[in-house]
Amino acid sequence: MTGHQGRSPRTDRADGVEDVTLLILEWLGEQGVNAMIRVDAERAADNAPAWTFAANGGPLEHGMRADGRTVEQCMSIALSQLRKAGLSVPF
Repeated sequence: MTGHQGRSPRTDRADGVEDVTLLILEWLGEQGVNAMIRVDAERAADNAPAWTFAANGGPLEHGMRADGRTVEQCMSIALSQLRKAGLSVPF
């Protein structure tokens, strides 16, 4: 990587789902669920939802996918789908 790239830490914001995304992924792995989150630069350039969450396996009967314009939107949708599928995500 080439360094800072204009990003700054968000220490003054209220904690949101984006702050616990890695903890959610780790917890899902402990439950036997394969999960990932990714950003697609081409979709972002086209002003399309660039963030994707995908999960399958473990207690999930079917694979699932959630897309959003921000990581917060994507993970909020994903958490809702996971809870509807019967996973009580503790975050």
